[in-house]
Amino acid sequence: MKIFMERLVLSLLWVALFQGCMVQSVEYDHTASIECLRDPMKPLYKGGIIQNSEFNSGLMGWSTYRNIRAAVSSSPSGNKFAVVHGAGGSLSSSGNVMPSHSVYQRVQMQSDTHYSLSVSGGTAHVKAIVRAPNGERVIAGAVAAQSGCWSMLKGGMTAYSAGHGEIFFESDAPVDIWVDSVSLQPFTFDEWDANNRRSADKARRSTVKLVARGADGKPVANANVTIQLLRSGFPFGNTMTKEILDLPEYEKWFTSRFTVATFENEMKWYSTEWAQNQENYAIPDNMLKLAQKAGIKVRGHNVFWDDQSSQMQWVRPMNLDQLKAAMQKRLKSVVTRYAGKVIHWDVVNENLHFNFFETKLGPSASAQIYQQVGQIDHTAILFMNEFNVLEQPGDPNAVPSKYVDKMTQIRSYPGNGGLKLGVGLESHFSTPNLPYMKGALDTLAKLKLPMWMTEVDVVKGANQVKFLEQVLREGYSHPNVDGMVMWAAWHAKGCYVMCLTDNSFKNLPVGDLVDKLIAEWKTHKKAATADENGAVELNLPHGEYNFTVTHPSLNSAAVHTMTVDAASSGSEYTISV
Repeated sequence: MKIFMERLVLSLLWVALFQGCMVQSVEYDHTASIECLRDPMKPLYKGGIIQNSEFNSGLMGWSTYRNIRAAVSSSPSGNKFAVVHGAGGSLSSSGNVMPSHSVYQRVQMQSDTHYSLSVSGGTAHVKAIVRAPNGERVIAGAVAAQSGCWSMLKGGMTAYSAGHGEIFFESDAPVDIWVDSVSLQPFTFDEWDANNRRSADKARRSTVKLVARGADGKPVANANVTIQLLRSGFPFGNTMTKEILDLPEYEKWFTSRFTVATFENEMKWYSTEWAQNQENYAIPDNMLKLAQKAGIKVRGHNVFWDDQSSQMQWVRPMNLDQLKAAMQKRLKSVVTRYAGKVIHWDVVNENLHFNFFETKLGPSASAQIYQQVGQIDHTAILFMNEFNVLEQPGDPNAVPSKYVDKMTQIRSYPGNGGLKLGVGLESHFSTPNLPYMKGALDTLAKLKLPMWMTEVDVVKGANQVKFLEQVLREGYSHPNVDGMVMWAAWHAKGCYVMCLTDNSFKNLPVGDLVDKLIAEWKTHKKAATADENGAVELNLPHGEYNFTVTHPSLNSAAVHTMTVDAASSGSEYTISV
């Protein structure tokens, strides 16, 4: 069997969280890369606690499995790396091809400890594997590696028992695996949380200086300033269902909390044209009016869904010309109707896992559909919405590198250079892998596009509230996440997997958590007194504010409306009174 040579630089960021240990805090490193590099990046944290992370001392600290040959090689630039030759391609007793393996290192693992990792490489699909102390084999990440260069992937896993573990990399393809720049960096739980708080404060808050001045331009010393947050700057929303149109209690509960809505099914093709040529937009039209009345922005979900099973019975048997005509009618109908009224479109939903339109129209189907939507709606951001990118490192269809490749295909299609594109990460979690989630967000941030968590939920279970809080805090604290929408639509007969309220719209424990976070993220000083220079300095969450200034010398209060955002940090604003 032919052996293909591929370069796999395995840059491992292990994030270990040790309960109760207090050590000097280390700043989390968001470094990631989606580039095809001539030489690997230096290991994060200078390798952390990994021995011989750059293989400058040969294979010291590293081992190989039986019948595997390993060596240290050098690139033309002098960079050293480990390479395993002929590590795969043989057949097992059952006739299956044995996976290719890399060198491995034994590490001392702690119980209840998170480990985060990054990987780079060639054209093979390569998985990062951790053999935990209890013997469990855990897929901690994967990469659709490129050939002839070094690239980086970040992933992770959690160990639930203490003892010796092993880290290695494997591919189901017969490849030689090259390894370099390995890093293992521990963080206590307190350090991890502190990093998230610092990151959230930096990304979501700004310190501004307000100066009250009279008509003569002189500062008004000791003026009283009242601060009122009118609208939060961080978009946080939920899924809305048609039942809201008939239930004032539902409407009040929803509109008092959320600033963004996604219609669960009501805007989808099968909802607006279940029978061919019988379009009905009455329900999404009325839902949109309700949202607009409450100042809630709406995501357009979706133009098309690439899942075969989501297609109507009348669509599936169509020939090519019939399908093209039906698609053109649908696209123009829904996008024209809501252009300028929705902030986003999920254009071809879940086109990493499914390919109904690609099988009918060819591999460029998605790119062509994005182009046509962008030609009609010039204001909305066009999202590539996908599941398991953050949730499941073992899903071969949804590894971040494949997401990057698909987005690159859409971007690079002729005529698509000016499209407003966005990264949509559904975020349907069971047990969240926080280091993997953060590493995947770091990687996808390198696309330099708006990035949202679009359908956040956690399956039912004893830890649902705990896990949802972890996921939402990770998203909120990440500097490149621009908004979050939960997939917690209310139905009288039960929710998809996560309900926030009962049928009387009284919060369930998950709903109480959401309210707690909303209140926390809005926390700010409500009043302040200016100094002798008429100045007051305020640290505020981003959003739209009314600042009301009063003083005994003034005949009436002065009200100043202002938006505080990232660009406001360190700025001085004058309030004329």
